[in-house]
Amino acid sequence: MIVLGIGGILGHGAAALVKDGELAAAIEQSKVVRRATRGELPMDAISGCLSLAGVAPADVGTVAIVRPLSPNFHLQLRSVFPESRVVLVEHQTAHAASAFLASPFEEATVLTLDRGGDIRCGSLWRAADNRMELEKELFYPDSLGDLYGRVTELLGFQASADEHKVQWLSASGDGQFRDLFTEIMPFDREGWPRIDRSFFDAGRLTAGGFSARFYLRLGLADGARIPEEMRAPVAAGIQRATEDVVAALAGCGENLCFAGGLGLNALLVASLERSPNFKRVFVQPAAGNAGTAIGAVLYAWHAVLGNRERVLIPNLSLGPAFAAAEIKQVLENCKLGFRYLLTTGEVIDSAVRLLGEGKIVAWMQGRMEFGPRALGNRSLLASPLDPYSAENLNAFIKHRESFRKFAASVPAEIASEYFEVGPNARFLATAGRVKPGHLKTFGSAILGEDTIRVHTVSREDNPLYWQLLHAAGAVTGLPVLYNTSFNLFGDPLVCTPRDAVRSFYSSGIDAMFTGNFLLEK
Repeated sequence: MIVLGIGGILGHGAAALVKDGELAAAIEQSKVVRRATRGELPMDAISGCLSLAGVAPADVGTVAIVRPLSPNFHLQLRSVFPESRVVLVEHQTAHAASAFLASPFEEATVLTLDRGGDIRCGSLWRAADNRMELEKELFYPDSLGDLYGRVTELLGFQASADEHKVQWLSASGDGQFRDLFTEIMPFDREGWPRIDRSFFDAGRLTAGGFSARFYLRLGLADGARIPEEMRAPVAAGIQRATEDVVAALAGCGENLCFAGGLGLNALLVASLERSPNFKRVFVQPAAGNAGTAIGAVLYAWHAVLGNRERVLIPNLSLGPAFAAAEIKQVLENCKLGFRYLLTTGEVIDSAVRLLGEGKIVAWMQGRMEFGPRALGNRSLLASPLDPYSAENLNAFIKHRESFRKFAASVPAEIASEYFEVGPNARFLATAGRVKPGHLKTFGSAILGEDTIRVHTVSREDNPLYWQLLHAAGAVTGLPVLYNTSFNLFGDPLVCTPRDAVRSFYSSGIDAMFTGNFLLEK
């Protein structure tokens, strides 16, 4: 029983593989080849999955592919997997399967929302016993994701890439434009949004294409640039109105599963977790198009092959890892000086010492994470006790806006001592609140009044990172580290030792651990 899932063909291509009932691998193409690919079979990601599972193309019984596809794609696929059964999975079906079939729930409401993967830009399902029944669909142009992207462009960012910047900017804004964006998204008689096109001008191809009516409601001249003092309030308006609309679309019940591009909005997920409408919420942590590869493989496993037992996803460390010999070869080929630390204890003690000295530490360990977030295997780390750590990470390493804050990683079993946060913090997919007694400690990571990105780390999910957090706590009294992704300048998360070396020496990172190898500047 070997099933391969392929998703994100027209952007964010990825592959996932189930072998004998276990998710053996999941890899995004861009992380392997270090560039975006569109319309191509993600062969590097596929090859990586096959290698990690220890299988050949001829061993794959079923290949499940997510629409939309590029022309002649089936010919490409047949040349690689000539004997495999091919299953086509609709885009929103793959999103829904990635959420429900990866969740801990036997029954759930399933909501998917994105920009418009295959004309459909949303769907609502009732799911039980590994089966999903479609209830409603949302079609482009009535797309919440498209509207959010238009506001992203209006604020001077890049649509379909920088929406995360808008959500973080929104944390410092007020609600003065919430009603405006709610008016743009009125509900039809069936209770689904119908975007009011009078707020857009089809002849305008920049700044989101908003019309004179929209600018009038903002109190600005038609087509004017959004002034700096209005940027956060506008961001807050679209964020809060989106939260309201999504809550209405989800309805109420026991369990909610959520996926699609809007599922990457951590503040939106937090609002769903706090809503009284559902007791439990699960968001697919790789909620975007790459995550449809997981949806495809799980859909094929259950709906096509008829398997009843769920495929467990214990964590997202599903990519490649590198042996000491491979790392050493890269370091020696680059003629770099390094130390090899003989034990795990030495690695952890050295990292704690460097972090205590105010150093920014790159931490590359084990298998690469799947999805957009670093969960302790491809991370940049800093101590919250260093008053300059956040500034150094933002200004001198990541080169990004000050309103984009870093996550606080904390052992799961003691997270409640410092934060109020929902269960999706396990995958950094939500946001929490700092408890009043710790506001000063985490001041550099706080969004708005008390909001913070929280990553809860369990011993089962990531034993080495969990040990590091506890070791830092034993020395400093604070078992929390700031964590952000190990990548630079918009690049994907580092994958290989060579990627790590390149990022390390192209930035102000002070030290890097890759396996048991330590490099310092």
